Amino acid sequence: MNRPQPSITAPVVDWLVDGAPGAPLSQDILLHLCERLLRCGIPLFRSAVFVTTLHPNIMGRAFYWHKNNPTIEVGEAPYSLLDSDEYKRSPILHVLETNKEIRRHLADPDCPDDFLILQGFRDEGITDYLIMPLEFTNGEIHAASWSTCQPGGFTDKQLDGLRKIRPALSRLAEIMALKRVSRNLLDAYLGHQSGEKVLSGKIQRGDGEDILSVIWFCDLRGSTNLADTLPSQEYLSLLNQYFECMAGAILDGGGEVLKYIGDAVLAIFPIDTKTNNYDEACRLAVQSAEEAMSRMANLNSDRAKAGKDPLGYGIGLHLGRVMYGNIGTPDRIEFGVIGAAVNEASRIEGMTKLLQKKILISGEVAAHLEEKWHSLGRHSLRGVGEEIELFIPPSHQE
Repeated sequence: MNRPQPSITAPVVDWLVDGAPGAPLSQDILLHLCERLLRCGIPLFRSAVFVTTLHPNIMGRAFYWHKNNPTIEVGEAPYSLLDSDEYKRSPILHVLETNKEIRRHLADPDCPDDFLILQGFRDEGITDYLIMPLEFTNGEIHAASWSTCQPGGFTDKQLDGLRKIRPALSRLAEIMALKRVSRNLLDAYLGHQSGEKVLSGKIQRGDGEDILSVIWFCDLRGSTNLADTLPSQEYLSLLNQYFECMAGAILDGGGEVLKYIGDAVLAIFPIDTKTNNYDEACRLAVQSAEEAMSRMANLNSDRAKAGKDPLGYGIGLHLGRVMYGNIGTPDRIEFGVIGAAVNEASRIEGMTKLLQKKILISGEVAAHLEEKWHSLGRHSLRGVGEEIELFIPPSHQE
């Protein structure tokens, strides 16, 4: 009895089943995979893997390999892509909806020209194109595609070899996608630094560390009246615009948004423990505050043009030691900061309303700035034992 011949990609399947050793990242896996397929006699010219993801802003990620490019190109697709003609007329959508592979044998004169990308493939000299579903255990469908410039296209043996890797590639893609989703969600809901700490095992209540940090606290003025007078969707849109100005500036400036408390934002700019550079953290926090105020000025300008009242706000910055870690009940934990410095930052922000200033910083922050800020003297803060000296930017002096 003749035994069936093993697939030409059997060694590649074994490598994928073993977890793709030597390829820790998704792009590494595709790079090593294509190199191994070439060695197995699969004449690849291009390859791609498409994986949808769970992220507030990103619909999915794509990984592209090209024979003439030594690196993997990684692209992130926004949700707006779903409405584009490019996506609606792509083979990717067909595979995701039907869970069936598509082959377009471009070397065949009778090959249908039913997808936008096919003419571009012909222009590159591609003779065969295969896109197959990658089915995850939860029923989600993703995709991987393969193309060649070999005269006549893929042989039956080569097509069989590509199809043989699909189950193992699907499992490995699912593992990598789950890791990515976990990281995406932790970044989106906890912040990057907090998310990394959770992923590293800081998950028990009480896990944490004492850190030195600039603490940011900001608040929207008149929010109660706005919430009472505006339709809920309009108020939600207003809040998001305000948060884009404030939290967007914090994130762009290297800070970590820890919590949205109603219409308030709590954030930190930690002191780098390696350099112990207080000046840098204070500079970044103040620079981010200035950027936030600039964004708010632009937002209020747009509101004025629309006949709407400007949005008032206050920003308070303070430097101090906090406990950064898990707090809560055994069944409901959150990652945040606690300590006297957090309360003091909140009270400093509260003084912006009393003193009618957009921003106030403590003497601890002002002492680490190159530019000399103007002192408003020492003030008593509610719930704080000692008076704290408060400062405003030189440009805000009246």
